[in-house]
Amino acid sequence: MVQMVSLSTSTSHAHSLPSAYNRRPAERNVAVRFSPREPKHTTPSDKSNDSLSLALRDTRQRKWLKNTEEERESKEIQEEMNSKIASRKAISIILRREATKAIIEKKKGPTNSKKLLPRTVLEALHERITALRWESALQVFELLREQLWYKPNVGIYVKLIVMLGKCKQPEKAHQLFQEMIGEGCVVNHEVYTALLSAYSRSGRFDDAFTLLELMKSSHNCQPDVHTYSILIKSFLQVFAFDKVQALLSDMRREGIRPNTITYNTLIDAYGKAKMFVEMESTLIQMLGEDDCKPDSWTMNSTLRAFGGNGQIEMMENCYDKFQSSGIEPNIRTFNILLDSYGKTGNYKKMSAVMEFMQKYHYSWTIVTYNVVIDAFGRTGDLKQMEYLFRLMQSERITPSCVTLCSLVRAYGRAGKADKIGGVLRFIENSDIRLDLVFFNCLVDAYGRMEKFAEMKGVLELMEKKRFKPDKITYRTMVKAYRISGMTSHVKELDGVVESVGEAQVVLKKPDF
Repeated sequence: MVQMVSLSTSTSHAHSLPSAYNRRPAERNVAVRFSPREPKHTTPSDKSNDSLSLALRDTRQRKWLKNTEEERESKEIQEEMNSKIASRKAISIILRREATKAIIEKKKGPTNSKKLLPRTVLEALHERITALRWESALQVFELLREQLWYKPNVGIYVKLIVMLGKCKQPEKAHQLFQEMIGEGCVVNHEVYTALLSAYSRSGRFDDAFTLLELMKSSHNCQPDVHTYSILIKSFLQVFAFDKVQALLSDMRREGIRPNTITYNTLIDAYGKAKMFVEMESTLIQMLGEDDCKPDSWTMNSTLRAFGGNGQIEMMENCYDKFQSSGIEPNIRTFNILLDSYGKTGNYKKMSAVMEFMQKYHYSWTIVTYNVVIDAFGRTGDLKQMEYLFRLMQSERITPSCVTLCSLVRAYGRAGKADKIGGVLRFIENSDIRLDLVFFNCLVDAYGRMEKFAEMKGVLELMEKKRFKPDKITYRTMVKAYRISGMTSHVKELDGVVESVGEAQVVLKKPDF
């Protein structure tokens, strides 16, 4: 492993003062003043000539000063006028942008809504695409198409189709694809790949394969390694490893070689599925490629696979091998190490990683804080956990739902119901997006403390926040009632558990 120096072994050194403080004081500079020459001794006749010249000089100076003053005043007036004009233009632009935004938000506007500012409309569309607000994005796109200056753009269509794929809206993506063709846009390889991604992300693999065959039969839209990698990733997310092998064989027949992204996707998926033999085989195959070398993503996926499975020694050996091959760790690497050590209770090595990060100035991310907060919560060190929670806010890192779950679990184990109330008050004063996992953590925490009134109150809070309890919610309540011997409540909820749908397991992209 990396040599991680402990802070406890560091000693303070007396630092010498900077050179600016150690040097001798410089000699004082003597200011040179302008002094008029000594007047010559003059005759009376010379005095009259001198007075005339002085008068002429004085007159010229007055005229020059007057002209200069007039020019200065004229310049100031002109600058003031220019400033007012610029201010009016700025205010006009701001008002027009605000009006455009108001029209966009209302989704309808006055008759001049076809003359909106292009920049404002495009910015509004980009914001909604980035935030995956697909309904609002499509409404803004319709407003965009109504503008007098609008011209069909393939790039905008591609971004919208990719967004709809991420939001599991394949029908809308196909509809947009047809509208794009209707507007006369040329369908290229990028458009087909975006639509194929929308199909595969939603599990419509038959449509995705049909589109793939259509691409293979076309002359200018042949699938490439990116197209295949998207399909492979979609099959890996549903653990269809046989389909993945078929796609890899198809790639070889088409003369398309996997790239680093393809191999990293495979290694990561095999690691999550604990298929270590296949993971190592893929890594060896990757090492055999001339133009496809492992990178930090390869290292992180491998470390996460072994570390997440508790194989700490194997994780450390892999870390040494990757580093000896020239692959440098990054913040995600250290987050994985922290998480692995924390979950196996190896807090000494965890502290060493933290001290190494501090020594070499690795800035903590929200993932780092979440991992460390959870570790201190597991050990019952609430004081240190709360300190880190305050520290992350002082660093202007907004806590996530993962952070709050760690706090609630720790307070539940420690029997601190009042502290959980503080977490709920914090949520009310923030804009943190909650999820079902958080509410299930709340139910479990209150159940541990036998705070059954508060536990039932979580269901009301869920209804208020528009969340529906799942089987995990009710099973957690049943467990709490059964431990306390409340058989009537257990029987009451047994029927409810069977009527509730199964909890959906969502495979999220790792955040470290």
